[in-house]
Amino acid sequence: MAAPAMHLPDCPLCQPASSVGLIWHDARLRVVDAGDPIYPGYTRVIWNAHISEMTDLDPEDRSYLMDTVWRVEAVLRAELAPGKVNVAQLGNQVPHLHWHVIPRWPLDPHYPDSIWSARPQRSPEQALAWEVFHAQQAQGLADYRAALRRVLNAV
Repeated sequence: MAAPAMHLPDCPLCQPASSVGLIWHDARLRVVDAGDPIYPGYTRVIWNAHISEMTDLDPEDRSYLMDTVWRVEAVLRAELAPGKVNVAQLGNQVPHLHWHVIPRWPLDPHYPDSIWSARPQRSPEQALAWEVFHAQQAQGLADYRAALRRVLNAV
């Protein structure tokens, strides 16, 4: 396996702006709030070095990355209590290794489809119910981030 470039100037996840919403970081990776206004708690785990595939990592780094993803999911479930958590590693648009940890609720605008799908039609009542629920969930974000920092700092 060839040594990957540490940072590429044209990669958005190699840039300092990709740390906006930074919750936690270390020498190997960072955990950021994705800043998605629709999905409170949507978190990304981003490998720091410019690597595009999981199999480009050695087994120890691969384990470390996935352990972090599972810790994020566990804290998200404990703090925000979503009905489901979607975990995805795509990299089709940005070929820099990163994982999406996305809380999902039956009321959310895309449910049951992926958040990248077209939104299904919702009744005004469904839309209002989501807005109320969404506002309540957003209030728990500070607690979620604090709990996530505690868990990741303990590793």
